[in-house]
Amino acid sequence: MPNIKPISDLRNYTEVLKETSEGAPVFLTKNGRGEYVILDMKDYDRMKAELALMAESGKGEKTVREEDWVSTEEVEEDYE
Repeated sequence: MPNIKPISDLRNYTEVLKETSEGAPVFLTKNGRGEYVILDMKDYDRMKAELALMAESGKGEKTVREEDWVSTEEVEEDYE
Protein backbone atom coordinates (compact mmCIF):
# COMPACT_ATOMS: atom_id res chain seq x y z
CA MET A 1 0.00 0.00 0.00
CA PRO A 2 1.49 3.40 -0.95
CA ASN A 3 2.68 5.65 1.83
CA ILE A 4 0.90 8.97 1.18
CA LYS A 5 1.33 11.98 3.44
CA PRO A 6 0.47 15.67 3.29
CA ILE A 7 3.43 17.91 2.62
CA SER A 8 2.84 19.56 6.00
CA ASP A 9 4.24 16.35 7.59
CA LEU A 10 7.67 17.55 6.41
CA ARG A 11 7.71 19.84 9.44
CA ASN A 12 8.90 16.68 11.16
CA TYR A 13 10.96 15.49 8.20
CA THR A 14 13.04 12.98 10.17
CA GLU A 15 9.92 10.88 10.77
CA VAL A 16 9.00 11.03 7.07
CA LEU A 17 12.55 10.04 6.07
CA LYS A 18 12.46 7.09 8.47
CA GLU A 19 9.46 5.76 6.55
CA THR A 20 11.31 5.94 3.23
CA SER A 21 13.20 2.79 2.30
CA GLU A 22 14.26 0.87 -0.79
CA GLY A 23 11.14 -0.07 -2.70
CA ALA A 24 8.94 2.04 -0.40
CA PRO A 25 8.80 5.69 -1.49
CA VAL A 26 6.79 8.31 0.36
CA PHE A 27 4.30 10.28 -1.74
CA LEU A 28 3.60 13.83 -0.63
CA THR A 29 0.41 15.71 -1.40
CA LYS A 30 -0.13 19.43 -1.69
CA ASN A 31 -3.70 20.71 -1.42
CA GLY A 32 -4.90 17.11 -1.61
CA ARG A 33 -3.14 16.29 -4.88
CA GLY A 34 0.00 14.26 -5.51
CA GLU A 35 2.96 16.60 -5.85
CA TYR A 36 6.26 15.02 -4.73
CA VAL A 37 7.94 11.67 -4.10
CA ILE A 38 10.74 10.92 -1.67
CA LEU A 39 12.80 7.97 -2.93
CA ASP A 40 15.58 5.88 -1.47
CA MET A 41 18.83 6.69 -3.32
CA LYS A 42 19.14 3.11 -4.64
CA ASP A 43 15.66 3.35 -6.18
CA TYR A 44 16.55 6.71 -7.72
CA ASP A 45 19.80 5.38 -9.22
CA ARG A 46 18.01 2.29 -10.55
CA MET A 47 15.31 4.45 -12.13
CA LYS A 48 17.90 6.71 -13.80
CA ALA A 49 19.76 3.69 -15.19
CA GLU A 50 16.54 2.16 -16.53
CA LEU A 51 15.56 5.43 -18.22
CA ALA A 52 19.01 5.74 -19.82
CA LEU A 53 18.79 2.15 -21.07
CA MET A 54 15.31 2.74 -22.49
CA ALA A 55 16.52 5.91 -24.25
CA GLU A 56 19.42 4.03 -25.85
CA SER A 57 17.09 1.21 -26.84
CA GLY A 58 14.79 3.76 -28.46
CA LYS A 59 17.70 5.21 -30.44
CA GLY A 60 18.60 1.74 -31.68
CA GLU A 61 15.03 1.01 -32.68
CA LYS A 62 14.82 4.30 -34.57
CA THR A 63 18.06 3.50 -36.41
CA VAL A 64 16.71 0.09 -37.38
CA ARG A 65 13.54 1.64 -38.80
CA GLU A 66 15.43 4.31 -40.73
CA GLU A 67 18.42 2.32 -41.92
CA ASP A 68 17.04 -1.24 -41.91
CA TRP A 69 18.51 -4.33 -40.25
CA VAL A 70 22.01 -5.63 -40.80
CA SER A 71 22.37 -9.39 -40.93
CA THR A 72 24.80 -11.33 -38.77
CA GLU A 73 26.70 -12.34 -41.91
CA GLU A 74 27.17 -8.69 -42.94
CA VAL A 75 28.51 -7.81 -39.50
CA GLU A 76 30.91 -10.76 -39.55
CA GLU A 77 32.15 -9.79 -43.05
CA ASP A 78 32.95 -6.29 -41.78
CA TYR A 79 35.23 -7.75 -39.09
CA GLU A 80 37.09 -10.29 -41.21
